[in-house]
Amino acid sequence: MRFMMFMYPEIEEQDWLGEGSTSAPSLELVEAMSRYNEELRRAGMLLSLDGLHPPGSDGATVSFDAEGAATVTDGPFAETKEVVGGYWLIQARSKEEAVEWARRCPCQSCRIELRRVQEMDDFPPEIQQAAEAGE
Repeated sequence: MRFMMFMYPEIEEQDWLGEGSTSAPSLELVEAMSRYNEELRRAGMLLSLDGLHPPGSDGATVSFDAEGAATVTDGPFAETKEVVGGYWLIQARSKEEAVEWARRCPCQSCRIELRRVQEMDDFPPEIQQAAEAGE
């Protein structure tokens, strides 16, 4: 089973790393996070990971109405209370194993949302066949 672990940092946008940042994580936190990521890798759990820039001017939201028409919203998202700061994609034998790895993360002032990735075999056969026909 694959799981996404989404990190939601509890910081203001101006405190994220990058251009105009007013703060940076401590050396100890960066080292602890690097060790954690390496433990995931050595355990054969880690499939992918990345940190994300804050939404700001490099981000956009594409919203779709009931008819499928897209609307794009650019720029700063001051009204946004929660944004994903980064993610890990891991391979686990169970939800419990994935939760245990999420609990081991050396995060500070954040939360991690854990969600199972939908696999094609989660769908009925007719859906699987329709999806395969489009490949």
